[in-house]
Amino acid sequence: MTMLPAIDVQCPYCGEPLTLFVDDSAGAQAYVEDCHVCCRPMVVRVRIDEDGELDVDVAREDEG
Repeated sequence: MTMLPAIDVQCPYCGEPLTLFVDDSAGAQAYVEDCHVCCRPMVVRVRIDEDGELDVDVAREDEG
């Protein structure tokens, strides 16, 4: 069984640090996930660079 990579981000609403587990086998993607602390919806964007490294950022849903 393969472990999903853990990525540390900061909630764009409450500022709390969060750890997201990202399915990097799906390639580049964007999805909405609720903050584990304040429960507000964050847009999570996942990109994979040419070296195979993950680039993950989060934004407020109203910033899309």
